[in-house]
Amino acid sequence: MESFFETVKSRKSVRTYDGRMLSEEHRKAIEDYIKDIPNPFGIPVEFKLLDAKEHGLSSPVLGGEQLYVAGKVSKKAYAEAAFGYSFEKLVLYAQSLGIATVWIGGTMKREKFEEAAGLKEGELMPCVSPLGYPAQKRSLKEMMMRKGVGADSRIPADKLFFRNSWGNPLLPEGDMAELFETVRWAPSAVNKQPWRIIFKDGIYHFYEKKDKGFIREATGDLQKTDVGIALCHFITGAEAMGWQAVVKVDEPGLETPDDTEYVASVRISGRKSETAAFAAEIRKEYEK
Repeated sequence: MESFFETVKSRKSVRTYDGRMLSEEHRKAIEDYIKDIPNPFGIPVEFKLLDAKEHGLSSPVLGGEQLYVAGKVSKKAYAEAAFGYSFEKLVLYAQSLGIATVWIGGTMKREKFEEAAGLKEGELMPCVSPLGYPAQKRSLKEMMMRKGVGADSRIPADKLFFRNSWGNPLLPEGDMAELFETVRWAPSAVNKQPWRIIFKDGIYHFYEKKDKGFIREATGDLQKTDVGIALCHFITGAEAMGWQAVVKVDEPGLETPDDTEYVASVRISGRKSETAAFAAEIRKEYEK
């Protein structure tokens, strides 16, 4: 199986599929994996596999897909970030098996997907994704969409990651540089990359840089979902390097622009003793 970093580098959104259903082996692997995909917020995300033909599901931006996965989460604080984290864990696991995906939040008949997924009052279904094998060639529609959102480019690192204060570039080196690259290349709605990180006093503080039009009744705040994706890349990458990551929700009081919102903080360390006290603080926080 690929390493985490190889998986991140090889993964691209796929909208043109070859029409095959997943093999029995791959279907079983996905079914087992989605039974419990944790996230650092401790908010359960429920996944449902949906047969496209059985439920009459489709998207105008896709072709050849036979199977979808939908995710549901209860409406509560941090629900969108928790959803993004857990759903991206699934996306990366699928990629490691050679199964293609693409995040779909709006270009679909949402009511059909919500009905098929059994969405209940008080739940959000921010996104779904097809699960399948990529066609040999991308469709013209897919190539135009990728070009339109600049899918093969990303915001420069010095505009995303800061040291001590907003706007002061963080220039990581060595393993940390590779870790931050996995965050920079994380997928996001129309490639907006709304996450920003300020590193201060040994802690990485994650913020949402808001754009208009991404908060909807049916999906919640999709850019908070994107921040959850970035957190997934950061924490999973740190753990793949042998470090420990501990997440805490505690507004640090740093000065940031008006169109930003604090989401979470992460401390990483290779020494268990260093993280034990921090982890204890978090437990107290959630027990209140």
